[in-house]
Amino acid sequence: MDTKELLKKVRKIEIKTRRLSDHIFGGEYHSTFKGRGMTFSEVRQYQFGDDVRSIDWNVTARYNEPFVKVFEEERELTMMLMVDVSGSELFGTSNQFKKEIITEISATLAFSALQNNDKVGLILFSDEVELFIPPKKGKSHVLRIIRELLEFTPKSSKTNIAEALKFLTNVMKKKAIVFVLSDFIADDYQNTLRIVGNKHDVTGIRVFDEREESIPNLGMVQMQDAETGEYQLVNTQSKRVRYAYGQYYKDKVAYYTDSFTKSGCGVINCRTDESYVRKLLGYFKRRA
Repeated sequence: MDTKELLKKVRKIEIKTRRLSDHIFGGEYHSTFKGRGMTFSEVRQYQFGDDVRSIDWNVTARYNEPFVKVFEEERELTMMLMVDVSGSELFGTSNQFKKEIITEISATLAFSALQNNDKVGLILFSDEVELFIPPKKGKSHVLRIIRELLEFTPKSSKTNIAEALKFLTNVMKKKAIVFVLSDFIADDYQNTLRIVGNKHDVTGIRVFDEREESIPNLGMVQMQDAETGEYQLVNTQSKRVRYAYGQYYKDKVAYYTDSFTKSGCGVINCRTDESYVRKLLGYFKRRA
């Protein structure tokens, strides 16, 4: 992708997702994800209706009239986007690949954080951490994240979610809002997720295509594993084959739901032909 084409794509995503974050998600994001607590702001004279528990007795004694402490929410937060860039994300049978939907969701979330003056960071992972962009504020930083989401070419096509979660715990010492975006066709990450969920506010966003849920009867078909690159001749006429695949897929989805729920983390499921706007908004409102 040349620079001109890349900038054009970045601009297109910016226009679409920034409008969403400005008009729809800004307020929802703010009310859903609270700051780290309340910090002291100032003292002022007591007014009728103030909570007597907030009276500052030292200042009151000095001036011989009641004064109260005023606190405000310590708003600044850090958002980490953890994005799966393995081979299986380059799949889609409707208008867009899973990767494209993941990019749009990530951009929408990043602009929502930007609107609230929060920091945003990015981890791109396959079966290893491919790229880490430390959290920062500012529009130029968010645009850099979008550029990487559009342009980055991973070294590996495989997936290891646990490895990415371990990396997160090493680099993020303070509590962060974490969104893990993947199709979650993976195993063995529940224990690591439980540790991460105890420290951070984690939400899994599963992006999937309807054609992944079951295999249609198409006769003998040569299929390629997107993560290993291996080809295999599959008899899709066989009910046993179709059932086995359907069960395999259901097991992966159940493991994802079970892992995130038991770890106290949020869960969003978004099919490529569905509105991710509605899914995100519904999730934010439920949490708020």
